[in-house]
Amino acid sequence: MELKNILFFVLVCIAFSCSKQEKVEWVSSTYENSWVNEPVLTADASSGKEDADVVIDPTKTKQTIAGFGTCFNELGWTSLCKLDSSTRESILKEMFYPGEGANFTICRMPVAANDFALDWYSYNEADKDFEMKNFSIDNDRKTLIPFIKAAKRYNSDIKIWASPWSPPTWMKYNKHYASSSTMKMARLFKERAQDGESTYMFKVVDNGLPEDREGFEGTDMFIQEEEYFKAYALYFSKFIDAYKAEGIDIFGVMPQNEFNSAQIFPSCCWTARGLAEFVGKYLGPVMNEKGVEVMFGTMERPNVALVDTILNDSECSKYVKAVGFQWAGKDALPGVYAKYPDLKLIQSEQECGDGKNNWEGATHSWDLMKHYLKNGVSIYEYWNTSLMQGGISRWGWAQNSLVVVSEDGKSFKYTPEYYIMKHVSHYVLPGAKRIEASGSYDDVLAFVNQDGSVIVIAGNNGSADKKLSIKVNDKTFTPTLKSKSINTFVL
Repeated sequence: MELKNILFFVLVCIAFSCSKQEKVEWVSSTYENSWVNEPVLTADASSGKEDADVVIDPTKTKQTIAGFGTCFNELGWTSLCKLDSSTRESILKEMFYPGEGANFTICRMPVAANDFALDWYSYNEADKDFEMKNFSIDNDRKTLIPFIKAAKRYNSDIKIWASPWSPPTWMKYNKHYASSSTMKMARLFKERAQDGESTYMFKVVDNGLPEDREGFEGTDMFIQEEEYFKAYALYFSKFIDAYKAEGIDIFGVMPQNEFNSAQIFPSCCWTARGLAEFVGKYLGPVMNEKGVEVMFGTMERPNVALVDTILNDSECSKYVKAVGFQWAGKDALPGVYAKYPDLKLIQSEQECGDGKNNWEGATHSWDLMKHYLKNGVSIYEYWNTSLMQGGISRWGWAQNSLVVVSEDGKSFKYTPEYYIMKHVSHYVLPGAKRIEASGSYDDVLAFVNQDGSVIVIAGNNGSADKKLSIKVNDKTFTPTLKSKSINTFVL
């Protein structure tokens, strides 16, 4: 055979071989070893078979992903400020700089005090100041505004939405930030402790609310009068303007965090009917003028009828652009997704854990991500960005976080839940579409980015390593997943 013919034959073989194989990047995490770059795999058409454990067709797409993120709260910033400035900046870069780490792009913030604030406060505690002459965000200039600005130094395009935990106290029937008495809760916890039952509270801090001024689910604690509705809509408007003056745009608001829950920390129960009245006649028109989206929520009950009430109200529904779900609200999500397939759905707050930041908490986070993303959410957000060791709030609740800062402020660690988030958010970019994955193995999420790259995230919560066959189009690769691991594959 002539030399030129031999060379041609070799080139053809090489080209054919390249068409038959595709490189697959692979990153894994376990509790002991996080973010390990595993050996590159080969996806080979010759091994493709119909009975693969996971079968993915990138042309069969579902919802478009708007982004992943975390939340800005006061204890998040004060804990980060315990660290030296270079360490703190490295964390912010890891979380927010595009392509660096977590790639967080959409974040939540509170409107005034929340359960992880330093203390009670609102932006206007001047009684019956319906014109908001005494409105001020001075408190936020100490914590929230520096926190957000620090993050925006690494990504100026971060999108932020906001929700209050409580309106000013003078707008509530009980004239208090809280809705439930800690004294009653202390008695309940004592009874549970005697029965050997644990609680989510590390300690109970007296909030000063008498039991005869408690609020209850299914009632409106906000004063249902026009002058109060108008004043509260103006309160939101002032908030948007004040933050804009600080160089921080708020793209959307939800009228109330966990509107069904009477909490010992800042909170306010509303009925869905009361919120529909407020949004339809007052908040919606004011926010619409400012180009700010109104989103319903946050939904923390498994009750589709609450969403129906909002969307069946003609005045309210024309302003509601999305619905946010958290906690038990996740059980209403499948029904809402099926009933309103074109509605934008948001996971507004991941469940907070118990301050232990262990692998069990991480696997629960992974299960939550699968549930929410498989049921249509386009935005997925964590709650506590950073906390001190133990994660104890002003009100005594111990919670998990993405970063834990040591008591002396000399060190920190990224928690397992951070890596669970990163396994998805680092690779799945805004504009990606979720892909339906079929087959016998369902511990999987899959996405296709706008550049055509396919992202497969697979968990193995079993006690033994597991070999999988994963077929994407006509190519199959066969990784062996470590026990109790999360894995991301990029094709």
